[in-house]
Amino acid sequence: MELNNSFNQLIAKSIVSNWDFDALTDYKGATLQYHDVARKIAKLHILMEHIGVRPGDKVALCGRNSAHWGVAFLGILSYGAVAVPILHEFNAEQVHNIVNHSDARLLFVGDVVAKSIDGEQMPSLEGIIYLPDFSVFLSRSDKLTYAREHLNELFGKKYPRAFRKEHVSYYADQPEELALINYTSGTTGFSKGVMLPYRALTGNIDFIHEELAIPHMKPHCNMLSILPMAHMYGMAVEFLFPFSFGAHIFFLTRLPSPAIIAQAFSDIKPAVIVAVPLIIEKIIRKKVFPKIQNNLVRLLLNMPMINKKVKQKICEQVYEAFGGNAYEIIIGGAAINQEVETFLNSIEFPYTVGYGTTECAPLIAYSDWHEHALGSCGRAVKGMEVRILSRNPAYVEGEIVTRGQNVMLGYYKNEEATAEAIDSEGWYHTGDLATMDAGGNIFIRGRKKNMLLSSNGQNVYPEEIEDKLNSMAMVSESIIIQQDDKFVALVHPDYDEARNLGFSDIDLCDVMEQNRQELNAGLPAYSRISSIVIHKEEFAKTPKKSIKRYLYQNV
Repeated sequence: MELNNSFNQLIAKSIVSNWDFDALTDYKGATLQYHDVARKIAKLHILMEHIGVRPGDKVALCGRNSAHWGVAFLGILSYGAVAVPILHEFNAEQVHNIVNHSDARLLFVGDVVAKSIDGEQMPSLEGIIYLPDFSVFLSRSDKLTYAREHLNELFGKKYPRAFRKEHVSYYADQPEELALINYTSGTTGFSKGVMLPYRALTGNIDFIHEELAIPHMKPHCNMLSILPMAHMYGMAVEFLFPFSFGAHIFFLTRLPSPAIIAQAFSDIKPAVIVAVPLIIEKIIRKKVFPKIQNNLVRLLLNMPMINKKVKQKICEQVYEAFGGNAYEIIIGGAAINQEVETFLNSIEFPYTVGYGTTECAPLIAYSDWHEHALGSCGRAVKGMEVRILSRNPAYVEGEIVTRGQNVMLGYYKNEEATAEAIDSEGWYHTGDLATMDAGGNIFIRGRKKNMLLSSNGQNVYPEEIEDKLNSMAMVSESIIIQQDDKFVALVHPDYDEARNLGFSDIDLCDVMEQNRQELNAGLPAYSRISSIVIHKEEFAKTPKKSIKRYLYQNV
């Protein structure tokens, strides 16, 4: 496959090639075809041109996933402006700070965000545009007010004989040119603006086209967008790639609860599913494990003659829970629970685990599900090199470093952080610790900054202990913290299960103590847990559903 040097050329080609096909649908709402997207983009270009937005100027957008969010994002980049996508989960102060820090001239906002932000806190903005209908929410420019009020008239003058395919002509982007600034919350409490060039976007899209779409997907297939599009994982794999492929993308415009997601899988039957572990684990634990953990199924699974048929039947049922049409389920954004992955692997379910960071837009590693190694997160993707900084990478963990087409330009207005992240040879230091086998498969151990030091100087990876604890009775989620020279587990129990069994708080404490003893029996002496503390609320999480550890270090 010929690689694309221009992102905007790739988008334009897809629009023209798929002109009369469905493009973007708000789930249980309206649908835009590719020619509708093109018309709306053309109108946004007229709006930006009329108020003097220039290529390279910053335009922010903040709202829940929707067809109009996608139109606005493509409109910004295809004009040559720099997009600043902001996670809609951020509070008003964070939105204000990012808009101001990024020097954005315009801000597109969704319905919920519009109610919380304060235009007075963003004095440099020339206007705020409302995503649901592209009306002007706030204007500090007569030109903006006039352009929006006369937009249809201006559009008609520019395209007097109707808007046609030949009018789709977009800004000629260059590979090293800045495309977007993505502010990631991370788990430190402080956001950094990741500067991503066009080459990083095309690098990700080309790889997915070559490895996944062309060999395994049909044109105009359905895709479901669940993850926030303001997060690079959701943006690249659930939006930019399928749009450039000519797929029909459905957006979950509401909070994606497990029930809504399960119904959407059934209705849409996506060709590929992209998910964070939390979604997969909830479906498996709530809908699958209860059915197979009875005595009859366990007995059948222990019979060699019919074991394979039973597993095949289980696999079919799990597959149907995800719509029954996906080539594979790609899991990323965080580590998947070992028990759940071992189960999926044992029934030969078509899943794989990828690895990436915002700084790589996001892909670093991936393997097709047929080649996926249990416990790994794939091998380096095309265009990227990966190394483990260790004297013996196969057995001794070290930091993952990577360089190549997908790596960011740096952090916006933060040369010090950029110099810490990218060394003089162009290697991006991820902060993740891993080993790598002879086949290039990467096995992540944990985050460098999360690593704890035991009283006798041993390295302890809290993620590994949490993974074991999360598979134990009544545990919904957990986090390991260090207090003086002792390790303590904070556990949010599965209160639904506890209520179903009629368990009191005292019963839960007894269960947790039993869990602690069982857990410690399988851990080295230096990493054993001194106590389990029940945490009644769910832990606060980042958009990719990782626990914000920094909030709980002093609990």
